[in-house]
Amino acid sequence: MLLILIGVIVGIVVGDVAYTVAGFSIFGRHTERYPPSAAVDSARLTSMAFFVLERMKDDDFVALSHVAHPEFGVVFSPYATITLSTNRRFSAEQIAVFDTDNTVYVWGVLDGSGEPIELTPMEYFARFVFGRDYTTSPSVGVNHIVRSGNALENMRDVFPDIQFVDFHMPGSDGDPAEDFDWSSLRLGFEEFQGMLYLTLITHNEW
Repeated sequence: MLLILIGVIVGIVVGDVAYTVAGFSIFGRHTERYPPSAAVDSARLTSMAFFVLERMKDDDFVALSHVAHPEFGVVFSPYATITLSTNRRFSAEQIAVFDTDNTVYVWGVLDGSGEPIELTPMEYFARFVFGRDYTTSPSVGVNHIVRSGNALENMRDVFPDIQFVDFHMPGSDGDPAEDFDWSSLRLGFEEFQGMLYLTLITHNEW
């Protein structure tokens, strides 16, 4: 499936559009702030995002470190509201050894209680990154947020040049009005020396 997705060339998207790629519902939105420079850009962004997902699923942190921004690193935000003063940022070298790093880091604060989120990298991934298999997400937003909760959406304010893919998993109930266990994983990328690099991993939920 990954090879099929990588091989897909996505047409230029203007405004909002929904289209299907290999069984996935893909939503695209481009605004004046995020102009579609070429059709291949959306395909490259989507392919990179699925590549990152597969590396996460395999716990292949060495491969993941190779796509981390070489100068900035990667910011991890447990919720849609990004707070650089409290969210963790790791370099590519640090990400490469996540699976053997037993250090307990503070990644932010828990929504509701305000208690610090104190977890090892693998514990954090299990709760706030790959708690669900997002490679099977039925809805994928390309530079478009599929669903929001009540948290402030400030990704574009914190990262003005970011391009992102939103992998959304619906809740188990199936009724949007009673859908209290949905979640989304968003992967943000920025260009550096002509290449796309991962700069943001953020999680969202009801």
